[in-house]
Amino acid sequence: MNETVRRIIGPTILLFGGTYFDFEAPDNSAFTIEDVAHGLAMTCRFAGQCYRHYSVAQHSVHISRIVPPEHAYQGLMHDASEFAVGDMAKPLKVMLPDYTVIEKRVEAAVFRRFNVPTPLPPTIKEADIRMLATEQRQLMRNRDEWHYTHGREPLDFKLPAWTPEEAKAQFLKRFAQLSNGAA
Repeated sequence: MNETVRRIIGPTILLFGGTYFDFEAPDNSAFTIEDVAHGLAMTCRFAGQCYRHYSVAQHSVHISRIVPPEHAYQGLMHDASEFAVGDMAKPLKVMLPDYTVIEKRVEAAVFRRFNVPTPLPPTIKEADIRMLATEQRQLMRNRDEWHYTHGREPLDFKLPAWTPEEAKAQFLKRFAQLSNGAA
């Protein structure tokens, strides 16, 4: 069987830029920061179950702005693997351990490609949880206390309504500000 054909019909996805992303060998895939930004901007958080489209790209830009400046780049890139694997709802993710293995493989490849220092500092996780509390308050109908955000206060700022195009542009702009040539 032709190797190119196997990869196209195998565990691959076609990226925005026209190349294929291989889930078995993500380091060998020709993905760019534009592919990452596009995928994140088109991916709605909360499985799309919020008032309006709110993308992973927008979430990531906000995280990069609320963490200490020395962690801003890691904050921007913390969910970058979701450009390929999507933003799976946490309750479903915990039921699918194989998904987590794939997600971690993709994350490692993305972090290597864009020189994201690892491990991520605890400030990223804390900012992510506070942002989740903020997003729940502003984007969801339900005000139940979620176990994951227990004891965390939402941040005191209004989440603007960005289109996917604006989220992509803002993500790329922030990447250019923070990356120091990591692309």
